[in-house]
Amino acid sequence: MNAFDLVVTVALGSVLASVMLSKDVTLAQGILAFGLLIGMQYLVTWASVRYRWVRQLVTGEPALLFFRGGYLPEAMRQARVTEDEVRAAVRAAGKAELADVGAVILETDGSFSVVNGADGATLPSLAGVKEPGTRSSGPERSGPPERSG
Repeated sequence: MNAFDLVVTVALGSVLASVMLSKDVTLAQGILAFGLLIGMQYLVTWASVRYRWVRQLVTGEPALLFFRGGYLPEAMRQARVTEDEVRAAVRAAGKAELADVGAVILETDGSFSVVNGADGATLPSLAGVKEPGTRSSGPERSGPPERSG
C-alpha cells in the first residue's frame, strides 16, 4: 500500500462515518462520494501503470541511503532518515557489520531493504533507485554514486 492508497482508504472511512452519523448527508450523497473516490482510485492506478510520471507522482521512488560502506548524507536528509534508523534496518536484516552490506534502500512503502554486496560487485537490484542529487536513476547503473561529506 502506498501513500495514495492510504489516503483513499481513510477518505472512504470518513465518508462512511459521515453517512452513518450525520443527518445532513443523504445516502445518495454517500454513495456518490464512495463512487467518486473509488473511480479516482481506479483512474490513478490505471494511469500509474501506463505513465511513469504519474507513478512517480503517486508512489515516489526508492532512495539509496547507504552504499558500500558509506552513508549518503544528502539522501538521508531528503528522506528524513537518521543513521540510527539505517543501522536498525541492517540489524533487522541480520547483519552485524556494515561492511557486509552493499546498500540500504528506503522503499516507496516506507520499509528498508538491505542488499548484500561485495566490493567491486555490481548490484543489479539497485536499478531504478534514486541516487542523491538526481531525479531518477535508470537501469543502466553500474557504479557507486558520488558520496558527499
